[in-house]
Amino acid sequence: MKKEILELFDNSYADRNYTIEIVNPEFTSVCPKTGLPDFGTITIRYVPEKSCVELKSLKYYFLEFRNAGIFYENITNKILDDLVHILKPRSMSVITEWKARGGITETVSASFTANQ
Repeated sequence: MKKEILELFDNSYADRNYTIEIVNPEFTSVCPKTGLPDFGTITIRYVPEKSCVELKSLKYYFLEFRNAGIFYENITNKILDDLVHILKPRSMSVITEWKARGGITETVSASFTANQ
């Protein structure tokens, strides 16, 4: 995915710990085994350091996954890796919750905490 499309803006309150929560309830990707679409909700929670992610660019970043054949676990960790790399937050978690397919749902969580 093209993490270079992600845009940032300065955190005006970098001296304070506060949490930003972003929810995308309409995330789509493709199962790499079947080629069928997957539908899920992506929740990102982070405590920013110097920068925050701009939401329109995040939306376009998410759209890059739309036709990608990728497992749930890989999506979750890829999003975390890309956002941690560009934002360098104090902490971040990415939670992906997937709609039922074959009667089974899945939730995947990954997190990062900066070394203080």
